[in-house]
Amino acid sequence: MGNNSLPKAYDFKNTEKRLYSWWENSGFFQPENDPKMPDFDPTKKPFVISIPPPNITGSLHLGHAMFVSLEDLMIRYHRMLGEPALWVPGSDHAGIATQLQIEKALEKEGKHREDIGREAFIKRTWAWRERYGGIITEQIRRLGASCDWSRERFTLDEGLSRAVREAFVTLFEKGLIYRGPRLINWSPNLQTAVSDLEVEYSQEPGTLYFFKYRLAEHPDQYLPVATTRPETILGDTAVAVHPKDERYQKFIGKKVLVPIMDREIPVITDESVDREFGGGALKVTPAHDPHDYEIAERHNLELINILNRDVTINSNGGIYEGLDRLECRKKLWADMKEVGLVIKEEDYILNVPRSQRGGEIIEPMISEQWFVKIKPIAEPALKAVRDGTIKIIPEYFTKVYYNWMENIRDWCISRQLWWGHRIPVWYCDNCKEMTVKREDPTECQHCGNKNIHQDEDVLDTWFSSGLWPFSTLGWPDQTPDLEYFYPTSVMETGYDILFFWVARMVMSGLEFTNEAPFHTIYLHGLIRDEHGQKMSKTKGNVVDPLIVMDKFGTDALRFTLLVGSTPGKDMNLSVKKVEANRNFANKIWNAGRFVISAIEKAPDKPNADPQWTPADEYIHARMREIVRDVNRLFESYQFGEAGRQIYEFFWGEFADWYIESAKLQLFQGGDRAFYTAWTLMRVLDKCLRLLHPFTPYVTEELWGHLKMSANSKSDAYEVEDSWAEALIIAQWPGSKKEESWEKDAVSAFISGTIEHTRAFRSLKTDLNIPVNQKVSGAIIAEKETLPLILAQKDFISSLAKIKDMEILGAVPDADEYKNYSSTSIPSTGSIVFLKTEEIFSQEEMREKLLKEYEISNGHVKRLEGLLASDFAKKAPPQVVEKEREKLDAYNQTAGKIKDQLDALQ
Repeated sequence: MGNNSLPKAYDFKNTEKRLYSWWENSGFFQPENDPKMPDFDPTKKPFVISIPPPNITGSLHLGHAMFVSLEDLMIRYHRMLGEPALWVPGSDHAGIATQLQIEKALEKEGKHREDIGREAFIKRTWAWRERYGGIITEQIRRLGASCDWSRERFTLDEGLSRAVREAFVTLFEKGLIYRGPRLINWSPNLQTAVSDLEVEYSQEPGTLYFFKYRLAEHPDQYLPVATTRPETILGDTAVAVHPKDERYQKFIGKKVLVPIMDREIPVITDESVDREFGGGALKVTPAHDPHDYEIAERHNLELINILNRDVTINSNGGIYEGLDRLECRKKLWADMKEVGLVIKEEDYILNVPRSQRGGEIIEPMISEQWFVKIKPIAEPALKAVRDGTIKIIPEYFTKVYYNWMENIRDWCISRQLWWGHRIPVWYCDNCKEMTVKREDPTECQHCGNKNIHQDEDVLDTWFSSGLWPFSTLGWPDQTPDLEYFYPTSVMETGYDILFFWVARMVMSGLEFTNEAPFHTIYLHGLIRDEHGQKMSKTKGNVVDPLIVMDKFGTDALRFTLLVGSTPGKDMNLSVKKVEANRNFANKIWNAGRFVISAIEKAPDKPNADPQWTPADEYIHARMREIVRDVNRLFESYQFGEAGRQIYEFFWGEFADWYIESAKLQLFQGGDRAFYTAWTLMRVLDKCLRLLHPFTPYVTEELWGHLKMSANSKSDAYEVEDSWAEALIIAQWPGSKKEESWEKDAVSAFISGTIEHTRAFRSLKTDLNIPVNQKVSGAIIAEKETLPLILAQKDFISSLAKIKDMEILGAVPDADEYKNYSSTSIPSTGSIVFLKTEEIFSQEEMREKLLKEYEISNGHVKRLEGLLASDFAKKAPPQVVEKEREKLDAYNQTAGKIKDQLDALQ
């Protein structure tokens, strides 16, 4: 395919879908060493990632775009290394979110789920899933995700449902699952327990209520207590004070009366009491507050739940029974005020727990639920990170992991929903015993009675996703996939679900397979808007990745996310950055067109051994160095820095310096043209390989054209790592040991061509001469650098647009250079001159310089005055420092102009 068939502009819209279909249909997404194939080699170590399964209700957002980009980068990199790379895709049934979709649809019909019954509701939900559940996976494909879609799984499919049953029953048989009353997060609207992840805390204005807790034996004496939720007073079972709080020593061990209820409760001591909050005495409501629940466990206090499932007050609330929780708050406080128990009210900022889904206030409350005794399972998971079996990136999250695992609480795994994995427990209507089975039983295992009914609850979605790395590979069966691909390699996800999901996978993997499910946990940060604000629809600052990809292409979005990210750190995303990286994709394309054109015009083969130019040696040396650096950075998971270095090399060195030099070399024809085209091809080939995991589409498309162009010539145009069927399966560039010539080659080209070209360009800019305008010039060089400059004279003249350039080894007669403007290059000792009389008369030059001198000197005087004033004492140090830096810069500029004026005397 010749250059004539390569479009002038890269058209991502007509490229991405075509290439993705080709990759998938060609089987490139499947591991090249597969247990299903007859030539399978079990000794070859695979690289495996299990995708964080997106919710089937979801639509693509930037969180998906981040994890897909990162994981696809890792998979493509390891695939190009020649490792059998498997990326297991799938989706999550998303119990609450999916059930809400169906309930909303029923609402529009004027129905409730109870009206149609559980069986019809589940059938309807499956139909919804068949219709809409695949949207998110199709959107993930848009990002270039090279998953093995033939192994796609769903958390409610038959195999994974069997795995969930096996896990539940195994834990139950070990005595690690139990049912009982404990404190949970209760969602009044959803009518179910919810996980901590589904609770968001919101700072909101509220009230701090101060009231009297009277002594039972001396009602005229009291402890001042404060609360933000007066209705919970009805469930108080103690008042706690700090053991060292001298104010309340006389009350310790006494009984006090619950306001209005007049129920006697004890005054206890606990070191967790904050002596600064309220009056320093804490009402303890263990059935409705996590902190109070812990105090109750330490002191064996009674748990009194005052709420029904709809958060109205139950019979434990006495005369307030039947009131909504907020109505009860008003009524109880009014009653307390009437009998003189109120001290005061103060404005207070509350930390309100709200539902992530509907925004309603979540109630901590005691509820009869199913729990996992988590401590015995957590200990091996803690040890696996401590002994280095699992590494967390970035490392500082290791301490956070330790802290959470060491203080872990039993896990509430039951949900009052219909959509999900139903708890495999059956109750006997006769003997009231439980039957727990892997298969649905037909009778009670205790008395043989056939009148049994299954538990109504389903399991927390995190229970099934906690088994994900091995259930997706066939566990509990010892399948060929499980045997070969498990344990997986890396678990990549957001740091915000380290505990809710990642830690549970570690615990489950060790518990059920006796192996850690992965050796590395890579945590990415959250994506914020360009100002660092959290994205939200209400703020109107949400960036839709689908819209961005439609406008700028997938590669531009991926490159922005990957190069802008650092493990564990939030990143600010600006659409302008994506646009800039669209320009980078175009730069790659344009450079490719030039290289292919050069190959087509150059000779098929050389006549003699190569005679390398300084530019050739420079780009070969820098390419070797970049490959070494990128490999080192990839191995240490510093993908963003690797991408940045490739970007800077490609744009700043290959495109801006070598290609410009190559244009001169190609013009010379013969062997010089051949070796220049050969170098261009080799460097572009390596760049495309290194860039492919970041920008898969533009690199694959261009590489295909490059390969065809090279193959149309002689074998002399073979690349170092050989051509493959596609770039996606081409060999990754390997590092070569640094050789002594490399630094010399780089130094020679930088000090010879780059430094002098930049000096001429900078001097033109200082004089307001257009960079592309040709002017006569000269270089006075030190003895050591003179040979380098002479060898690169033509490059410097061409790149800096200098005509009639002289290269001198000593300072000439001053009168001869009176009409030249000059600047020195400290790094090389050279001085470059521009013959400004070709553009300006001496008088024009003097006027121009005087005007510029006055402007610069004016800035100097202004800044000197500012820094001598009170400003330097009152302004922040960093602001003062910036002004000092400006002063130094203007002083330098004024000095340069003064020197040029003196030369015109």
